[in-house]
Amino acid sequence: QEQLVESGGDSVQAGGSLTLSCAASGFTSRRNVMAWFRQGPAKEREGVASIDYSLIPYYADSVKGRFTISQDNAKNTLHLQMNSLKPEDTAMYYCAARRDPHFGALLSPGAYNYWGQGTQVTVSS
Repeated sequence: QEQLVESGGDSVQAGGSLTLSCAASGFTSRRNVMAWFRQGPAKEREGVASIDYSLIPYYADSVKGRFTISQDNAKNTLHLQMNSLKPEDTAMYYCAARRDPHFGALLSPGAYNYWGQGTQVTVSS
């Protein structure tokens, strides 16, 4: 059974850095399109970054230049390096995987089939 488990969430000061990780297990395909989403209090879930079937990364404008998504296929792990964190980055962060291949940006929650439980990131000013 496919499973995604996030880790690395924490409370940090504005300007700080965090690295989130997502461990994937139970997937039978050689590679999956994956992404990070976040959902703040009373907000809709929004796409933060995705990595397509060619391993090309894409970012939401709000995090471009500050966040880096990477995928380690050998370890079945997805990472999100977050630098220059801002209070508005505070949210629950979710890892997601898609069953079918896709080329290009894909930051719509409905495009993903599998989800982790989330890890909390809190940025204080």
